[in-house]
Amino acid sequence: MTHRVHPYIFRIGQLTTWKSRWFQRKKYQEYLREDTLLRQWLEKRLRAAYVENIDFERSHNRLNVIIRTSRPGVLIGRGGEGVEKLKTEIERQVRRIYRQFRDPAEQREIRLTVEEVRKPETFASIIAQMAVDDIEKRIPFRRVMRQSITKASASSDVKGVKIALKGRLDGAEMARYEWMKHGRIPLQTIRADINYAARTAFTTYGTVGVKVWIYKGDVFD
Repeated sequence: MTHRVHPYIFRIGQLTTWKSRWFQRKKYQEYLREDTLLRQWLEKRLRAAYVENIDFERSHNRLNVIIRTSRPGVLIGRGGEGVEKLKTEIERQVRRIYRQFRDPAEQREIRLTVEEVRKPETFASIIAQMAVDDIEKRIPFRRVMRQSITKASASSDVKGVKIALKGRLDGAEMARYEWMKHGRIPLQTIRADINYAARTAFTTYGTVGVKVWIYKGDVFD
């Protein structure tokens, strides 16, 4: 039998790094739970902003939330009012998480950093979110797959693209698995820079899973 491993975890320490960067012995469980639930809430809250990644950095009494998006103007808003509103919502959500598990919430400063993503078509998370939006608009899945591969392949930095859909495609009675590929996707090569993302489309006839792999060449440094 094959052994599947997440492409990001497979290359951590070599080409990728941790998405939560902090060290805490006594409150490791509380901080890990807070990062996981807060990241899930932010991904749902910022779905329209096409977020590529959400990182957390902690220091003494400080939490820095780093959001990398292809639409920074949607988050920042006019005069930065969007950032202040989102920061207030993050503080409220953190208190709600601790109150849910009956743990005493810490008084900490929350900082929000918004970074713009250059060449968004070269990131799997953004391509996957675009495909999810098209599927929820009832666009035929084969057209969605071709358009996604065309968008990603248009960049010279991309050496290979693969997209896979699973579910009741186009409302079929039986669920199935369909995929399309262009170029190379060397999943077993650690030095291969592969960007991977998985998203879920919620339709009237059920959920459709979307997975995207983007290969950007080998890294020898």
